[in-house]
Amino acid sequence: MTTVQWHWRTFDTFSVPELYAVTALREAVFIVEQTCPYQDADGLDAQAEHLLGLGQDGQLVAYLRVLGPGLRFKQPSIGRVIVHESARRSGLGRQLMQQGLERCAQRWPGQAVALGAQAHLESFYGSLGFECCSAPYDEDGIPHIDMQRAAQSA
Repeated sequence: MTTVQWHWRTFDTFSVPELYAVTALREAVFIVEQTCPYQDADGLDAQAEHLLGLGQDGQLVAYLRVLGPGLRFKQPSIGRVIVHESARRSGLGRQLMQQGLERCAQRWPGQAVALGAQAHLESFYGSLGFECCSAPYDEDGIPHIDMQRAAQSA
């Protein structure tokens, strides 16, 4: 399992190198690797909480953002979930999501959590308690589904 240091940031607390690393990783995975030209800057980053996972060498190996209720979904949501290619299949994606879910539970206790998932990841998110709540839809040429995890009791 990959050893990672987790750091939460708001948009105004990013250092320039951190912001560059996040932007570069999001572009490398969502635009280049997935051959999906789209506008990644969607206007929501300034309102999000961002989780950075730094590897032992200090490089960004995992990232997600958390949005409050009403910003993308009615409930709090997790999005832009990324694990660097070099760290995949190590359990890091599960660690990343668990950190995100813990943050949602702290910030919005007793609320469900939503996400828009690439359809091929339905079983992964399902293993974390998410259930599909939409028909498949196309987002930038990639099949997606909306998923929701029921509110967790304390």
